[in-house]
Order: sequence, then C-alpha cells, then structure tokens
Amino acid sequence: MIAWNDIDTVLLDMDGTLLDLAFDNWFWQQHVPLKYAEQKGIPTDQAFQLIKRWIDSHQGTLNWYCLDFWSAELGLDISGLKRAAGERVCYRPGAETFLQELKNSGRQIIMVTNAHPDALAVKKERTGLEQYFDQLISSHDLGNAKENAPFWEALQSQLSFDRQRSILVDDSLPVLQAGKDYGVGHLWSILHPDSTLPKRNDTNPFPAIDEFLAVMPSKARSA
Repeated sequence: MIAWNDIDTVLLDMDGTLLDLAFDNWFWQQHVPLKYAEQKGIPTDQAFQLIKRWIDSHQGTLNWYCLDFWSAELGLDISGLKRAAGERVCYRPGAETFLQELKNSGRQIIMVTNAHPDALAVKKERTGLEQYFDQLISSHDLGNAKENAPFWEALQSQLSFDRQRSILVDDSLPVLQAGKDYGVGHLWSILHPDSTLPKRNDTNPFPAIDEFLAVMPSKARSA
C-alpha cells in the first residue's frame, strides 16, 4: 500500500504510467520503420534493423525522446506522423479515476515526462490529462532526461519540493533509480505499461502498481 499520509507531492510519468505504452511501442517499432522503408525504397526488414540500431544507440539520452532529432536523422516528419496516429492514444485502466482522486486530495500533482513537447501536445489533445495537474514538466524544458541527475537538480530548483514527502510513479526502472539516488522518498513502478504485452515479472527493487484502483489515496484515509 502506498503511504499516502506521508506524501505531499506526486510526480507522475506519462507514457507507460498513465497512458498505455502500446501506442509508443507501436509507433516506434512498427509505424516509423514502415514509413522509413517507404521513403527510402528499402526492404522493411532493413529499415527495422537500421532504426532499432539508431534508437538503441541513443537510449537514456535526451535525443532518444526528441522528435526534432529523429525527424532530422530519419528525414521524416515524426511530429506529424505522431499527430496523425493520435487516435491510438489511451489511458491505462483506472488512470483517469486515479488522477481525479489525486486532484481532489489537495496534493501537489506534477507530471514529469521525457516526452517531447510535440508528443505531449498530442497526448493532451487526445486525453485532456493536463486538467489534473498543477504543472506539466518535460525533460526537454530542463535540458536533461529523467535518467540523469541534472534533471532532478533542475526540477528541485523549479518546484522546491520535499524529496522525502514525494512519490515518483514511473514505468522506467532507470528513471526510478535516478529518483532514488536523488532522495525521492517513495518510488513505485508499473506492472503492465503496455497492454499488448505480458505483465512484468520483476520490477525490483521497486514495488509496482498493477491496478490504480487498488492504490487510491482514499484507501489510506480509510485504513
């Protein structure tokens, strides 16, 4: 059970935490390689291999999440492709109810996402999730990905939050580790970030949320 009585600030990831990661996995692993193959006139298998190698080489950096960077690298309008496919964006089960209860609880609710501002704009248009937050912060605005310590230093400077009385919920284990290293007091992962894949077997050393409805702040008040 999340210790909600010990938490004042809630730091929430977006993709794979609140929104189904199936969209982004499909987009980068299937849709973009197909569009690249069409544009370059190369076999689909070759396009898949090239793009996977490119993407893997930048993992954990701000470039990995930057739509402008990949547009330049691939010669594709990545922001335009993402917007055109936006109907695939959806919440994870129970996420919107969870957000509404968090908002009603009076805590400071902050989105911390590695998503590029253009990608964030598409997600906002499709879900209206911004209504539940006090602030939405993209790592692109702070100049570092969440996996890196300078992101957390910049976030602290901007928000002045109490680390020990904050919770970070994120499907990325490297991001959670960075939060732990910075001293965030409560760290939770997500058991099923992509609805089209099996649930994770292991999120150690972090506990994981399966169903949002099982970890509502109201459960702490009634316990």
